[in-house]
Amino acid sequence: MRDFANKVAAITGAGSGMGRALAVQLAQAGCHVSLADKNGVGLAETERIVRAIAPNVRVSTRVLDVGERDAMFAWADDTAKEHGKVNLIFNNAGVALSSTIEGMEYSDLEWIVNINFWGVVHGTKAFLPHLKASGDGHVINTSSLFGIFAQPGMSGYNATKFAVRGFTESLRQELDMMKCGVSATCVHPGGIRTNIAQASRVSKNMVGFMVASEQQGRDTFEKFFITTADDAARTILAGVRKNKRRVLIGRDAKAGDWMARVLPAAYQALVVLATRREAARARREAARGTPAPAPLHAATYNNAGNQGGEQS
Repeated sequence: MRDFANKVAAITGAGSGMGRALAVQLAQAGCHVSLADKNGVGLAETERIVRAIAPNVRVSTRVLDVGERDAMFAWADDTAKEHGKVNLIFNNAGVALSSTIEGMEYSDLEWIVNINFWGVVHGTKAFLPHLKASGDGHVINTSSLFGIFAQPGMSGYNATKFAVRGFTESLRQELDMMKCGVSATCVHPGGIRTNIAQASRVSKNMVGFMVASEQQGRDTFEKFFITTADDAARTILAGVRKNKRRVLIGRDAKAGDWMARVLPAAYQALVVLATRREAARARREAARGTPAPAPLHAATYNNAGNQGGEQS
């Protein structure tokens, strides 16, 4: 899909961050947009911005939870009815969780799986028939650097993002076999400057293990966010135009991908050594009252929009 003019795109997590940036850039390209987010306030602000910069573009909005299957299917059907077609679905909404496996609450694991994985599944399955009917469709699912590269303390997040990667790669292969006019791309952002760190869940079991305090962890995570949401959106849309199977966003994502490919087993030992050193330094600096860099593992590299105000 080389041209977005007069196409129709649906975007989850559109209330802020990458979702908002995608909505703005697509609208500037003449693409009509259907925007969804659980945060109604952020969603309304995105709608206002889009209408101001692209008054001739149709904009519809829906406040919903991507983990609710019926709501997602209803939104997909309503989008097709209101706009006449749907060409693109950006399954962008996501949340972050930092916890040890031993201390992780099942409720937290279910929460992140429901949004990060099932939200992508629901969005893909709900919109796919409409994309096929359009004759020119594309599914864009947001995984993460942590869908390629595992880190301690991020097992729940890693699991969902690895799952999105496998799901999307399989989907792309099926669509290629079908030759149905629809394609798929898996997006792997590194650290994106959004509010996902402040809105993430940091379990108490991380305190003393990886971070000095829950808030210290959130505050220092953000120091690793090196790519703006606008730059990330531009990279994603360029990848869609080129029909790429995988889009890596940021130097950190490219470095992590390289390490996982070149040192698929050995990188894990290197991560443990680096994380131990940085975690110890964070605790020492916190004890002295001086902010310290967070352990590399802790940066919640992602996408996302504002699913319930709990992520970027």
